[in-house]
Amino acid sequence: MASEHPRDRFGLRDAFAEAVAGVGARTGRLLLTVLGTVLGIAAVVVTVGLAQTGANRINERFDAVGARHASAEPATRDNAQGEAQVLGSLPWDAAARAERIAGVRAAATISTVDTDGATITSVPVNDPSAAPRSSPAVLATSPHLLEAVGGTLSQGRFFDSGHDERADRVVVLGVDAAARLGVTRVATLPSVFIGDEPYQVIGIMDSTERRNNLLSSVIVPDGTARADFDLSKPQAVEMLIQVGASPVLIDQLPVALAPTNPNAITVNAPGKPSSVQQDIQSDVYVVFLALGGVALLIGGVGIANVTLLSVMERAGEIGLRRALGARRRDVAAQFLIESVIVGGLGGLIGASSGVAVVAVVSLMRQWTPVLDLRMVLAAALAGAIVGLLAGLYPALRAARMEPVAALRSGL
Repeated sequence: MASEHPRDRFGLRDAFAEAVAGVGARTGRLLLTVLGTVLGIAAVVVTVGLAQTGANRINERFDAVGARHASAEPATRDNAQGEAQVLGSLPWDAAARAERIAGVRAAATISTVDTDGATITSVPVNDPSAAPRSSPAVLATSPHLLEAVGGTLSQGRFFDSGHDERADRVVVLGVDAAARLGVTRVATLPSVFIGDEPYQVIGIMDSTERRNNLLSSVIVPDGTARADFDLSKPQAVEMLIQVGASPVLIDQLPVALAPTNPNAITVNAPGKPSSVQQDIQSDVYVVFLALGGVALLIGGVGIANVTLLSVMERAGEIGLRRALGARRRDVAAQFLIESVIVGGLGGLIGASSGVAVVAVVSLMRQWTPVLDLRMVLAAALAGAIVGLLAGLYPALRAARMEPVAALRSGL
């Protein structure tokens, strides 16, 4: 009659119960070990969450400016000598024509004015001994420039259609140009001189969403530039448009500006997110994810160190269990489960803490929090996986202990 082997009574449930007892036996060490994992997982959730929120904020910033602004200018092509050749021209009423297209909220022409080397100063003094200084650029625009480029004035007002039609000698200074010319207040009716002719300053522009060169320029009405500087035609049209109006604008604006030759007009309208925008989002995400990975690695090393220390301290317990019949895999399973429990607790607490931090930071910065819930669940699971990987070596070391040697070292 064949001998019957006794059934193995130490199953997975027993290993789990032993692991829970082992983890709970050292509460202080458990808290410190879990804290390391919590910080690692929380760092991953926070960094990835803030990266996603920051990328969304970047996207909003790009859309807030890029999706609402467009421009048009004469098309160019290179001739046989490699020089750019202008194919067409814009009419003087280009802004009015653009504003009649559906989706265009405001439009203004803008051109660089050739002053024939005239010096621009705030006082009509010609000092031959003074060192020469470069003058601000002079730009000519139509009256709706502020709306078209998202500009604001810190003082005074912008010129209107009456100034333009009468060719009044008035100017609006960009804030940088005003500082260079020493103009600080418009209430005193200051003037600047372009050559020998005075132009009254009626406003100072302090910000703009488009055409940052406006802030360092002297801005005159189109009519004034035509009368005083022989400006022959506008060079570009800037437009404020409604989001989604790009297809209509691209289709209709060239015909509106150049009915006989629409191909002579180039329209720069927002389309898909630019590669710059995508590159910024990608760079932000990679940097934050790398930082989170380092933090998670630190948490895993902490679990491995504590588990290995636990194996060394519990050598007597391991030897006694082996002497009573526990197999190597039973010992290894107990320590692996302990590591998984510690990592899992850290993952759950860390993921919850990370979500809370992202929400609080977004609330303080008035951002819209963006966080993929699948990533949060994966982070919580990652804590258990990190615990499993961190406990492999200590568990194998515990399993390799011989009963006699373990009992002697535990005495």
